[in-house]
Amino acid sequence: MTTKTQNTGTKAAGKPAGHLIAVASGKGGVGKTWFSITLSHALAKAGKKVLLFDGDLGLANIDVQLGLMAKRDLNDVIEGNLGLEHVVEHYAEGGFDVIAGRSGHGSLSSLPLERLNTLLKQICNIVPKYDAVIIDLGAGIDRTVRFIAAATDTTIVVTNDEPTALTDAYALIKLSHAAGHGDNIKVVINMAEDPKTGENTYNTLLKACKNFLKLAPPLIGIIRQDKRVKDAIRAQTPYLTRSPNTETAGDIEKIAGKISETILA
Repeated sequence: MTTKTQNTGTKAAGKPAGHLIAVASGKGGVGKTWFSITLSHALAKAGKKVLLFDGDLGLANIDVQLGLMAKRDLNDVIEGNLGLEHVVEHYAEGGFDVIAGRSGHGSLSSLPLERLNTLLKQICNIVPKYDAVIIDLGAGIDRTVRFIAAATDTTIVVTNDEPTALTDAYALIKLSHAAGHGDNIKVVINMAEDPKTGENTYNTLLKACKNFLKLAPPLIGIIRQDKRVKDAIRAQTPYLTRSPNTETAGDIEKIAGKISETILA
C-alpha cells in the first residue's frame, strides 16, 4: 500500500487520532505476542486507551496467554457475521481492550486481497477511538504481515540474539524497506542476557541494515530475560501484574514511556 490509514486525518474531541502500531518478527519464538500484551498493559497503566488486536488468526494465542474466554472473535468479522467494533472485549485486569483471533481456524494469509482491504478499513475506522491500536502480527514475512504492516504508523520488529531470529528480522526489514515504509520500523531486542548483550545484538542487525539497505532502524528498547515470563504465561496472568518490580518490567515500562513520548505524543 502506498497510502497511510484513514486515521491520520481524523480528530476525536479535539484530540489527535490514535496510532496504529504493528508488532512483528521474522520468526516465532522471540516473545512477540508476550511483548504485545505486556506493552499494551504498560501503556494502559500509563493512562493510555489501548486496543490489542490479535492479527494471527490461524495461530492466535493472545486470549490463551490472558486466560480470556472471548465470546466473539476476529473470525466472526472475517466471515462477515459482525463488524469489528462488535468483537471488542475489555480485559479488566490489564485495563485495555482486546480483539481475539481464533486458533486453528484458517489464516489471514489465505484471505483474498479484497477481504483484507475490507478488514483493514474496519481497523482504521476503530483507531481514532484509542490512543494506540497494537496489532500482534503473525510471525514471518508472508503477504498479510507485509500488507498490514505497510498500513500502520509504526512497525516494531521484535528479535533476539539467535542467528536465525536476526536473519529473519533483517529479511522483514528489507522487504518493508523495499515496499517504501522502512522508515516506520523500530527495533526491540528481547530476552537479552543483559543490556550490553542486547546492544551488541542490535548493533549486529544495525550493521547489516546500514551496509546492505542504507537504513538505520532505531532501537526502541532492550528487554532482559526473566524466567518469570514463562511462569506468568503458564498462569495466564499479565507479567506486570505477577512480577511488577523486576528489571524486565522496568524495561517494558521504559519502552512504553518512549512510545508515549515519541509515537503517541
